[in-house]
Amino acid sequence: MAEAYILINCELGSEDNVIKELKAISGVSEVKGVFGVYDIIARVNASNDEDLKKAVGKIRGHHGIKSSLTMMVIEGQGT
Repeated sequence: MAEAYILINCELGSEDNVIKELKAISGVSEVKGVFGVYDIIARVNASNDEDLKKAVGKIRGHHGIKSSLTMMVIEGQGT
């Protein structure tokens, strides 16, 4: 299983709409608004790296997102 966390900056005022739309993307298992440098954090799960990259690409290409930082999880570490 491949997993990643994505920290997202949105256009001002678009956070609620972006969260709603991200939840509909296949592979997105969790989306939450956060305070701080970023506006949203999303957790993405996929059966393999290729499917994970596709999901991340859909998120990064979303019209309400200004920038993002993707952190892929190291499988097996911390278990």
